[in-house]
Amino acid sequence: MNVNELTDRGPAGAPAVTGERADLLEMLAKHRHFLRFTTRDLSDRQAGLRTTASALCLGGLIKHVTAVERNWVDFILNGPSAMGDFTAMTEADLARRADEFRLLPGETLAGVLADYAEVARRTDELVAVLPDLDARWPLPKAPWFEPGAQWSARRVLMHIIAETAQHAGHADIIRECLDGATSMS
Repeated sequence: MNVNELTDRGPAGAPAVTGERADLLEMLAKHRHFLRFTTRDLSDRQAGLRTTASALCLGGLIKHVTAVERNWVDFILNGPSAMGDFTAMTEADLARRADEFRLLPGETLAGVLADYAEVARRTDELVAVLPDLDARWPLPKAPWFEPGAQWSARRVLMHIIAETAQHAGHADIIRECLDGATSMS
């Protein structure tokens, strides 16, 4: 389901998404588009190439943004327990996180894009039916969060948008280094 369908009629007979929710979904859809667009016409091999000094590749960025969006939506629904304690990460946790930034053997660009589309659909449907954007949870334990801080569902959605936009910019640079194609300029 795309944002236009949501704003026209809402999911499964729910009221149409309007106002702030429509604005949030429209902005998120825009940045999702730019991120996905950077992978147009690429092979799996190209999507897995590192073209800059960073460890990032296009397929890995899609995987990472998918995981980020999935985890933050789980946070909206279930609170900090959905994300775990980042202060107690093991070597295995760190290795799994590193794998999030690259295409692994057997993974395909089409597969990670399909996973991203499913996560996006889930997020869009949640935004349409969430009873209260002001509902808040304490943030999970992490060195980068202020102890005791809380985020509302609205703040989480703005974070997902910012994360998607930031990585769409990274993807544009990676793609330009790969073959000269750009998405945002």
